[in-house]
Amino acid sequence: MRRRIGSAGPSEQGPVRGRSVLPLALGALGMVFGDIGTSPLYAVNELFFGRRPLGAAPATVLGGIGLVVWVLTAVVGVKYILLVLRADNDGEGGVFALFSLLGRHPGRTVALTTTALLFAAGLLYGEGIITPAISVLAAVEGLGLVTSAFEPAIVPVTLALLTALFALQRFGTARMGRWFGPVGLAWFLAIGTLGAAWVLRRPEVLAAFDPRHALRFLQALGPREALESLAAVTLVVTGSEALYADLGHFGRRPIRLSWWAVVYPALILCYLGQGAFLLSGEPVRGGSLFFSLVPRPLVLPMVLLATAATIVASQALISGAFSLSTQAVALELLPLLRVVHTSKDQRGQIYVPAVNRALYLGAVGLVLAFGSSMRLAAAYGLAVTGVMLTTTLGMAVLAIRAWGWSRKRAVLVFGILLVVDLALLSSNLLKLLRGGWVPLLVALVVFAIVRTWRWGRAAIHSRLAAMPVMTVRELGHLKARPNGLMPRAIVIMAPQGVSSLDDPVPALCQIFWERYRQIPHHLIFLTVEQLHEPFVHEERYRVTPLIADPHLGTVTAVRLRFGFMEEPDVESTLEGIAAHHAIQIDDHPEHWLIHVAAERLLPASTLGRLGRLRLAAFKFLRRNSDTSDHWFGLGRDVPLTVQVFPLWVA
Repeated sequence: MRRRIGSAGPSEQGPVRGRSVLPLALGALGMVFGDIGTSPLYAVNELFFGRRPLGAAPATVLGGIGLVVWVLTAVVGVKYILLVLRADNDGEGGVFALFSLLGRHPGRTVALTTTALLFAAGLLYGEGIITPAISVLAAVEGLGLVTSAFEPAIVPVTLALLTALFALQRFGTARMGRWFGPVGLAWFLAIGTLGAAWVLRRPEVLAAFDPRHALRFLQALGPREALESLAAVTLVVTGSEALYADLGHFGRRPIRLSWWAVVYPALILCYLGQGAFLLSGEPVRGGSLFFSLVPRPLVLPMVLLATAATIVASQALISGAFSLSTQAVALELLPLLRVVHTSKDQRGQIYVPAVNRALYLGAVGLVLAFGSSMRLAAAYGLAVTGVMLTTTLGMAVLAIRAWGWSRKRAVLVFGILLVVDLALLSSNLLKLLRGGWVPLLVALVVFAIVRTWRWGRAAIHSRLAAMPVMTVRELGHLKARPNGLMPRAIVIMAPQGVSSLDDPVPALCQIFWERYRQIPHHLIFLTVEQLHEPFVHEERYRVTPLIADPHLGTVTAVRLRFGFMEEPDVESTLEGIAAHHAIQIDDHPEHWLIHVAAERLLPASTLGRLGRLRLAAFKFLRRNSDTSDHWFGLGRDVPLTVQVFPLWVA
């Protein structure tokens, strides 16, 4: 979808503004709360029957379920729903929205916090690999309750569903997405009803709301057992970051409405229902506490509904990974990735092949390596708690720097939440050798890529800035020389903006002169800026005339601005500028030429061993990334040339 000049921001493109709350709230049930909503499939099961089974003594059940209820309320209800959703960046949320908000307030504390947020972004990729694997696997395991003969087929069926899910990504989810909300609503109504039925049978489980039961539960356990229990309870809040990440797609009010009206009551009832089942003393069927709540004739329909719900939850994580990647590329944190827009009508319907392949291979590998949702639960939690802790730290700094909170108030509010996050993170560190290393390894790889890419980009900009080039004034003198004019219009991409006659021209312009000994009749220096803001509402472009002569032609500087949530369609924007006669060239794109540079990076003699290693890694990333002309939407209608020149990196 092309953007003409002047089109920007969620007021025109975003799905939130101008739409009623109820449809958005319905959509949020699937996309926003899908991951949290499928946690009842395995969370309480892991708590009571995991690595250290707790038994079903009444005090243990009330304490364990009470811990689940209060962690869910504190982390999701208080922290994310009431506090974190306030931190929107022009309506957008997520790790990079918080990263951008903090970036406007420079300082050492902010620098450390934003670095932590970059690592947290890597953890989100780890979560994006684990969630489809554990969610689909847990749902398919329910078929073992229908017939034990199906148990050998659980892993193959899970792999088949994952393969189909990831294969469908290239076709987009616009049509399938309309069912996400209804599926989510059906799921939450079903689990709420199941839980309520068991609560009515054993109403004494309602005593779990008394927080003293949870405190006594933890006190009665040894330190290690208490940490193991907290690690299991972490599974209850997996997917919390989706509330914040999807803020721009659904809006604060619809997300809060969905939570308080449907999601929170349904989850509480389901968890209480599982506690009531344990209090009843009935045997757990097939090792699945959740499916034991279901009457036997309804097990198969419930398995099918659970499978649909887990696919929706997995789709939300996959789409979130696509969106996260494109934002990171726009912020120059990751290499350029090929992005396929799967819908002409809906913004945000994208497919990123490289990310899709990585997530698929990771999810399949986890299913094969762990084999069951209970064993795979050991790999879950570390990514979730790491992101939650980093978000809390970022929110505390933002509250002080941007919202004007006093340090005392920020410490009081976020300090309590920080204690909860630290407790959950510490408990999940016990899983490090049992599978917790998986998201940590993914995060380290992503963080290394980010650091390498930023280093390489900075090194290129530094070397280009140090190259001796002529000024715009000197360029004008060359145009006046005999045979110094080339009779056409050329656009030269300029990494740094040009605004006056005494500014240096881009290095590519110098190379152009040295090769052809001519200057185009109409020359446009084009600079594209991608801001740390999601959308550009004003001044999409700025045109600065530098030279205008009826005989020698023109030299003009054009600066385009895009937000990190926007598609930088440079070619269409230039056509619009030309059509408005803001630049003195033919508005027909085939009558002008865009000239871009491609540096051939070479190590300078002064570059040490570590620098050469980093340069080799950076060059590997460049070879396997998309090209800048494709990312900026160049070369579709306008003829494009690429000038390769050597650049020694020191």
